Amino acid sequence: MIKAKIQKVSISSIKENDANPRFINKHKFQKLVNSVKEFPEMLSLRPIVVDKDNIILGGNMRYKACKEIGLKEVYIIQAADLDDKQAQEFIIKDNVGFGEWDWDVLANDWDVKELEDWGLDGFPFEKEEKELNDISDTIESSYRIEVEIENEEEQEKLYNELIEKGYICRILTL
Repeated sequence: MIKAKIQKVSISSIKENDANPRFINKHKFQKLVNSVKEFPEMLSLRPIVVDKDNIILGGNMRYKACKEIGLKEVYIIQAADLDDKQAQEFIIKDNVGFGEWDWDVLANDWDVKELEDWGLDGFPFEKEEKELNDISDTIESSYRIEVEIENEEEQEKLYNELIEKGYICRILTL
């Protein structure tokens, strides 16, 4: 059985894990920083996990967020009894998400803006809504005129005049 206890330590006493296989983009990191600022009590409920040498096994991004906002102390759990293989296994398993979000429950029972502020991104219904409501980024502007012509001879004459003036034209027969 592995022994571990929560303790509050100086942030300078723990070390980043240079072999951390995870990263966070700038936007999500800023959300994490804001989350820690607004709810620092979360840190005592979810301490940073370190090995016997105080190298971070779990919580690298929380550690960086704490440094960013200038915290002097953080909560840790020192998992000193882990061997190297167990430490590597922990690093991966701590970051693997096995579950899936129930997007319907989140959409109906939670405040989506708060969820985004707390770092949850990728709502499928947001994408659908954006696709339905805001397609301006994906459409190039073009201007067209539809002209009805009495017969094929007039159509050809107008087509040739417009081509000579530099317009891009297509002949359509409906």
